Amino acid sequence: MNYLKFDKDLIISLEYSLYRNVLRTNRRGAYHNTSISGCNTTKYQGLLVMPVPTLDDDNHLILSSFDETVIQHGAEFNLGIHKYSGDNYSPRGHKYIREFNSDSIPKTIYRVGGVVLSKEIMFSSQQNSLMIRYTLLEAHSPTTIRFKPFLAFRNVFMLTQENDNVDKSYSEVENGISTRMYSVYPELFMQFSSEADFIYQPHWYKGIEYLQDMQAGDTYKEDLYVPGYFEMPIKKGDIIVFSAGDTLKDTSTLVTEFEEEIKRRTPRSSFYNCLKNSSHQFFYIPNPDEQYLLAGYPWFKVRARDQFISLPGCTLSVGRVDDFEKIMDTAIIQIRKNMAEMSTPGLLKQIDDPDIPLWAIWAIQQFAKERPEKFHEKYADIVLEILNYILDNKHPNLRVDVDNSLLSTFGRNKPVSWMNAVIDGHPVIPRSGFLVEFNALWYNALKFGEEILRIKGDKVMESQLSLKSDIVKESFTSVFVNNAGYLFDYVDGTHTDWSLRPNMIFAVSLDYSPLEKHRKRSIVDFVTKELLTPKGIRSLSPKGENYNPYYSSNRRESEIAYFNGPSFPWLLGPYIEAYLKVYQRSGISLVDRILIEIEDEISNDCIGTISELYDSSPPFTAHGAYSFAMSVAELLRAKKLMKNYS
Repeated sequence: MNYLKFDKDLIISLEYSLYRNVLRTNRRGAYHNTSISGCNTTKYQGLLVMPVPTLDDDNHLILSSFDETVIQHGAEFNLGIHKYSGDNYSPRGHKYIREFNSDSIPKTIYRVGGVVLSKEIMFSSQQNSLMIRYTLLEAHSPTTIRFKPFLAFRNVFMLTQENDNVDKSYSEVENGISTRMYSVYPELFMQFSSEADFIYQPHWYKGIEYLQDMQAGDTYKEDLYVPGYFEMPIKKGDIIVFSAGDTLKDTSTLVTEFEEEIKRRTPRSSFYNCLKNSSHQFFYIPNPDEQYLLAGYPWFKVRARDQFISLPGCTLSVGRVDDFEKIMDTAIIQIRKNMAEMSTPGLLKQIDDPDIPLWAIWAIQQFAKERPEKFHEKYADIVLEILNYILDNKHPNLRVDVDNSLLSTFGRNKPVSWMNAVIDGHPVIPRSGFLVEFNALWYNALKFGEEILRIKGDKVMESQLSLKSDIVKESFTSVFVNNAGYLFDYVDGTHTDWSLRPNMIFAVSLDYSPLEKHRKRSIVDFVTKELLTPKGIRSLSPKGENYNPYYSSNRRESEIAYFNGPSFPWLLGPYIEAYLKVYQRSGISLVDRILIEIEDEISNDCIGTISELYDSSPPFTAHGAYSFAMSVAELLRAKKLMKNYS
C-alpha cells in the first residue's frame, strides 16, 4: 500500500494540488520545496534553497525550477507549470502527470502520448546538492528531452525583477555549466550524468506569480532568469541524473550517488515513519563542532525555546540519543556564556527569553529518564548551575519573588513566552508577572534538582531546595487556582487573567506537579471540553472575549488571531501526557482517536509532516510554517508515551 500517493485526478485539479507541497532538506539548512503539481506557490519555494553565510543569516533561492520538455517528431510537450497574471498557467505540464508518490523520495510519472517518463527528486543529505533522476519507461519513437533552468539568486524574503546587473556569463564544466547571477553568490553547478548540449539563450520570464503569497496579501510577482537550455536524446530504459549545487561533481558517480542516497531513506509508510523522517529534517549541522534543531520550514531558523521543546521528541523518541547529546552539548556552551553575561555569537537565537533556562532543564530531564547514568555524568551539574542562576536572580527578566518564591517576569512591552505575537512593537497578549507555565516548570525544576542532589549525597543543598519547592507548591495553588476549577493564565499585580488557555496543562503534564489529584483532573477536563480540537489544542477557549478560530490571511489580523483561538498540534504532547497521567489506561481510547484525527494532516499542506497551527473550526486549515519542529516532536513524544501505556 502506498501511504503518500496521489493519482491523476488529484494532481490535475489545481485547487487541490497547488495547496499540497513536498519538502526535502539536508543537514546544512538547505532545502527543496514545491507543490506536488510542480508549480511554486510562495516565494520561499524552489528546487534549491540554501543559506549563503557570507551574505546573511537567511536562506536564498538559487534554482527556482527546472522545466522539462519532451520532443517527438518535432512536437514539443512542456512538463513545467508557472502561474501568471489572472488565472493563467503556462505551460500546463501538470495535465501530463499520471501519478505522484512520496513514500520514499518524491516521484512523478508523466505520460505524453506514447512516452512515459519517471522523475525522482533527491536532496543530498550532506551537500547543498539537488539530484533529479529521469527514467524513460516507454517510448515508441526517437525522443529528445530539453531542460530549462529558472534562476533567482535572491533572499527568500525578497523578489527579483529583470535588471542589467546580472552576470550572464557561464563556464563549461563536465557534462554541464556553472553560472551565477551576481558576484556575491557562489557558483551554481548544473551537470548531468551523461553528455548534454547547452544552448545559450538568455531570457527573462516576466510576471511569474505566487498564488499563496498573493492570497496572504504579501508580495507575489517576480521575473526569473533563464540562461538557456540543455538538450539530449533519450531512449527507452535510459536513466539521466541531473545535479544542481554549489560544488563541482564527478558526473560518473551521479547514478551511484543517487542510489546510495535512496538506501539511507526510511520509507514514509506510516504516520510514525512520516514523523520520524520529518524530525530528521530539522537537524542543522553548520560545522563539525556544532549541531542544532531548526524551528521549522520554510522561514524559521534556530530558536532556543523551540529547540529545547522539540529536542526530546526529535531525538529520544526516535532512538537518536547521540544527536540529543550533540545538540545539547552545543547549547550548553551558549547557555553558560549567557549566564556569565558573555556575548553569545552562536546560532541559538532568543536565548535571553526568561523561560529558556526552564525549558532547557525540562529537555535534560527527559534525557535523564532515558539514560540516567549518563545524565549524572554529563548534565547533572548544568541543571544545578541553571537552578542557582535563577535562585540568585541573575537573569535580567526572571525574578524569584521574595514573598512566595514564584517566578515573575515583565512582559508588558515585549513578549516573554511562546505566545509571542507582536503588533506595532507591542505584544498582542501582554503576559506578565507570574505566568502559569513558567511556575509549573519552576516547581518541576526544583524537584528535579532535589532528585539530583539526593543522588549526589548533598543533603544540605537538597534540604534547601526542598524547602523552596514546598513554598512554591503552596504559593502556586494560592496564586493560580481560581474558584471556577481551572488556573489563571497569569497574575500581574492585582490583575488576574481569567482567560482559559492551554498553558495550565503543564501543571499536570510535568513529572512533578504542584497540584492535588482532583485539581489535575479538573484542569484536564477543562482542556478536553473547551480547547481540544481534531488538529491540536486551542490557544484560547471559545468563551474568551477575543476568541477567533481562524488565522487570517491579513498579516495584522493574523497576529491578533495567532494565540487567540487557532489550534497548535505541539500542545497535544503535554495534553496527552497529562490525560494519561490522570486517566491512566482508561484514557488510551481517547488518545487513539486524537492521533488518528491528526494523522489525516500527513496528506495535507506539506505532505509527510505537520504544520505550525490550524484553524480551530472547520475546515481546520493549516497555517504558519508548514513543517514545524515542535508539532512533529511532541506528536512523536506522545506516540512514545502512548506506547508505554499500551
